[in-house]
Amino acid sequence: MWLAVFAYLTGLTLHGIGAGPAWEGWFGTVVHYWLAMLTQWLPVAVCCMAVYRVGFRRVEVLLATAAMTAYAIGYIFVVWWQVTTGSVPFPSMGDGVYLLFFPFMMAALVVTVRRHVRSLPLSAWLDCAVGSLGAAAVLAVVLSPVVDSAFAGSPSLATMVALAYPTFDLLLVAVVAGIAALGDVRLGSRWGLLIAGLMVFAATDMVYALQVTAETYVVGMPLDAGWAVGPALVAMWVNGASRRDRPVRQEVRRASGGMALRVSMAATAAGLGVLVLGTQMPLPKLAVTLSAVTLVVVAARSQLAFRLLARMADLRRLDASTDELTGLPNRRALYSEGHARLAEPQCRRQALLMLDLDKFKEVNDSLGHHAGDQLLFQVGARLRTLLRDGDLLARLGGDEFAMLLDDAGLDEAVSVALEVRAALDEPFALEDVALYNRVSIGIALFPDVTDDSPSLSTLLRKADIAMYKAKTSSDGHHVYSGTDEADGESRLRAADELRTAMTCDQLVLHYQPKVDLANGEVHAVEALVRWNHPTRGLLYPDAFLGPMEESGLMPSLNRLVLAVVLDQAAAWQRQGRPLTIAVNLSASSLVDSELPRQVASMLAARGLSPDVLQLEITEEFLMVDRERARKMLTRLRDCGVQISMDDFGTGYSALSYLGELPIDELKLDRSFIVPMAEDARAAAIVASTVDLAHSLGLRVAAEGVETDVALAELTRLGCDRAQGFFISKPVAAAELDHWLSIRRAALPVH
Repeated sequence: MWLAVFAYLTGLTLHGIGAGPAWEGWFGTVVHYWLAMLTQWLPVAVCCMAVYRVGFRRVEVLLATAAMTAYAIGYIFVVWWQVTTGSVPFPSMGDGVYLLFFPFMMAALVVTVRRHVRSLPLSAWLDCAVGSLGAAAVLAVVLSPVVDSAFAGSPSLATMVALAYPTFDLLLVAVVAGIAALGDVRLGSRWGLLIAGLMVFAATDMVYALQVTAETYVVGMPLDAGWAVGPALVAMWVNGASRRDRPVRQEVRRASGGMALRVSMAATAAGLGVLVLGTQMPLPKLAVTLSAVTLVVVAARSQLAFRLLARMADLRRLDASTDELTGLPNRRALYSEGHARLAEPQCRRQALLMLDLDKFKEVNDSLGHHAGDQLLFQVGARLRTLLRDGDLLARLGGDEFAMLLDDAGLDEAVSVALEVRAALDEPFALEDVALYNRVSIGIALFPDVTDDSPSLSTLLRKADIAMYKAKTSSDGHHVYSGTDEADGESRLRAADELRTAMTCDQLVLHYQPKVDLANGEVHAVEALVRWNHPTRGLLYPDAFLGPMEESGLMPSLNRLVLAVVLDQAAAWQRQGRPLTIAVNLSASSLVDSELPRQVASMLAARGLSPDVLQLEITEEFLMVDRERARKMLTRLRDCGVQISMDDFGTGYSALSYLGELPIDELKLDRSFIVPMAEDARAAAIVASTVDLAHSLGLRVAAEGVETDVALAELTRLGCDRAQGFFISKPVAAAELDHWLSIRRAALPVH
């Protein structure tokens, strides 16, 4: 097909530059007849093969093939008549067939666009109309000489046929411009071939019409090649469309729409230009009418765009004040509404409830963030059912919610707090798990007896302090009072001091030896952290571990303590004194899933055997999440680290853990050891526990040994290890070295 087009174009070019009489004769029979027919029928053949390939599944392929066939028949009729008779009657049968090309091709265009884009917004259709009308207005001006010539005489069939060609060309270009105005509607990589082919058709026809009007048209010039190139391009598009039997439905992305904007702006400028030109010179009424209609559609499109922008602005404002997860108002909405309420001259009583879910982080760590999001959504839904008229519920972020109660005093606020706690005490269904979750509520009132300034920030700060008080006291809810302020400031100061202590080496470790009762030797010690406070002196764990837990600093403390302990273990090994060091593990460590990996890495970095480290846990560690605790301890035990159950016997269900947890040692609480000499029942409990542990293959250690009688009794009962003030109080590493040297020298040589 393209070889024929190239040969035809070459022949037209040689004819145009005058190649001699011999060439002229050959041109008339070969180029102008046979090659002309090939350039028309080969594209039709390509289209027919495409129809054979897809059958009736692709209507646009059928329509385009019909258009190409009509075009070829009409064109070849004209060429044949010209070659055989030397003149072509106008109008003729060929014109009637030829004109069928335009309706068939326009129908193919419409079907193609509708096939790829099932639905378009009104704005897209208006863009399409603007592009089409603007292009039509300009073409009406360009083709005005043809139109004027057609109507120069009395109306006749020849006049109507002569006018039909530029009119259909005008409509074809307008349709193409309208499709281009759709902007981001993508119809495939071959869509450009169809557009190019149609534009070549239209351009050739319009230049031909203008040359005929000016009586300058000559048969066999390069212009005739346009009637060969156009069909070839369209045939290539038809062939490609038939090969993609399942077209991709493209999305209309009006947000970017750069092409649509450029086409609309060009069409608007064209319409204005035609109207302005019409004030300077006479123009066809059709061109002026099309320009006026273009501007009317542009005005309608602008009005629609303004409405869409206003709607988008409203949605943006709504999004900015709405929590995406729960659909509740967010912190910004609370501030906006709260400030407005409190600023009213006759503001009624207001109560602010600050809600914080207890141990929400453990839900995320245990079940994943998706489960945490589900929990927050369900919490928001339950809280919404408790709202009264005039109340505002907002999610502040994370697991914090706020309820601003209108016309509510102390009694109403406490009543709502109790309803909230009761609603959230009911189990939540998450990931096929029934989850029980509690909430801590802080209440702040306006006006308050201590401060009546209408500030939402002040009210939020008070509610936050009260919420923290409720969380630490486990009361569920707490109403702010003036004395809470000092507690809040003290808490913030303590957290800051603890961070300073961890970075400035104020935290130190003391070591208490564990004596093997069978031979009196010391093979293990317990590490106990102390705070060497710059003004308060040496502080014991009960003075700072609570605030450290509340400040979220326990993971950092664990890593710090483990690093110091393992450094000390390595130093003792270098001195020829291998000791196992026990470290207490808090319940909050359960959610630190990286702990086993970190422990293994720290041991490997120092070249230490895992059995130099023993981790002591309490029943609280197990009560948080029994299954998660089992997995965590199993991972630690697989690393070779020893596990000890501290404070054994003080809980209610510790015996049930012994058969399923990877434990190496039971550590009897001091509450059984101290009264053992005078209380037969305490002694019996110790004896039975030692027997039970040994039957399970566990070691038994006793803490709180303060007398020689207790030490002797533990030895008699078969306890494995003991520690306490009677043996040695916790001391610094250097002092422990001295103590161990003296004790080793005092022990009998075996």
